[in-house]
Amino acid sequence: MRLDVLLNKLCLTKTRSIAKNACDKGLVMVNSKVAKASEQIHAGDLITLSLYGYRHELKILSIPSGNVAKKDAGEYFEMLSREPIE
Repeated sequence: MRLDVLLNKLCLTKTRSIAKNACDKGLVMVNSKVAKASEQIHAGDLITLSLYGYRHELKILSIPSGNVAKKDAGEYFEMLSREPIE
């Protein structure tokens, strides 16, 4: 699944266009490399997201096959760390 679509489906960004713009600005990294919005994400990938005043590090546990309810979104990733950006 595309990175920008995944971030939107898992409620990590408010819209897909915000996810795409964050990727274009270099605020999203996958496995310690700056990622494009079109990068394919697989289970086990590590994503670092610098948005909304925080740096989030997460591990993707599984890829959803369709839409995800907001209450169920946490089942697809594990939050490794969340720290404020200075």
